Amino acid sequence: MELNLDQAYSEARRELETAAGDPQKIQALQVHYLGRKGVLTQFLRSIAGLPPEQRPAAGQKANAIKQQLSADFDAAIEALEGDGLATQDRIDVSLPGRTEATGALHPISRISAEICAIFSKMGFDIVEGPEVEKDYYNFEALNIPKNHPARDMQDTFFVSPDVVLRTHTSPLQVRTMERQAPPVRVIAPGKVFRCDSDQTHTPMFHQVEGLLVDENVSFGDLKGTLTAFVHQMFDEQTRLRFRPSFFPFTEPSAEVDILCVICRGRGCRVCKHTGWLEILGSGMVHPAVFENVGYDTGRYTGFAFGMGVERVAMLKYGIDDLRKFFENDLRFLSQF
Repeated sequence: MELNLDQAYSEARRELETAAGDPQKIQALQVHYLGRKGVLTQFLRSIAGLPPEQRPAAGQKANAIKQQLSADFDAAIEALEGDGLATQDRIDVSLPGRTEATGALHPISRISAEICAIFSKMGFDIVEGPEVEKDYYNFEALNIPKNHPARDMQDTFFVSPDVVLRTHTSPLQVRTMERQAPPVRVIAPGKVFRCDSDQTHTPMFHQVEGLLVDENVSFGDLKGTLTAFVHQMFDEQTRLRFRPSFFPFTEPSAEVDILCVICRGRGCRVCKHTGWLEILGSGMVHPAVFENVGYDTGRYTGFAFGMGVERVAMLKYGIDDLRKFFENDLRFLSQF
């Protein structure tokens, strides 16, 4: 018994020296030797099995070693705490602290919010809807029946023959008119999806589309609304032009260009050397769309428009490649 106690003490001391500086190892050793199921505890419990004349000496020996080991572990822990205090004393508390990096809105989120704020001041309400859309709302209700050549322009992601990832937020115009009688004045911001990718297109991008329906709405109202928007988004000196175009859901239709802010009209790869860059499409709502939602085409007229948020952001911030917005380079994003 005495030999086993001395051996256990020697092993404990050797392991404690090896674990010096590691508080987790010291704690594990303390439990191993002094815990409820530890080595020394087992020795003390086994004394009851010794002959009566050996029990007093064995008990004294075991208790003495247990007390010594306990003192050794306490000393090791105090030494660690002392080292920690010494380290803290060496810290220069007069140095400025590390500042926490604060987050910021993504530039696309900023521009989308700014667009919505401008039109909200003009009296437009904001509406939202599903990104996975029925073919009917994405195409047919917008005067684009099946096999219409305009469908090829959309580069659509089909979920099933009758379900698509919406290619524009125009379906929200139809959904709004179905549940609301004129007058209607709404904008529809959101994500849209098309099979297209280059420096000015991405497979997923953001749009804001608008719709105004009332009595006696004219193309002049459309032009005035969009001119006011462009001047508020950029500045009063921003030049813009309306070009005749074609969209199945508007007639007449026009695309709106502004002078390229990258090259200032001299011509570059972003504006395809024309000096102008398209920012949105627009037009007077086609009577066939009104008929699909039950509006009286003899009484009501309206206009609609749609713009890519990324395109507006490129012009606003002078970015020459749309893909930079989605590469998540913090050096780029932190500028905004």
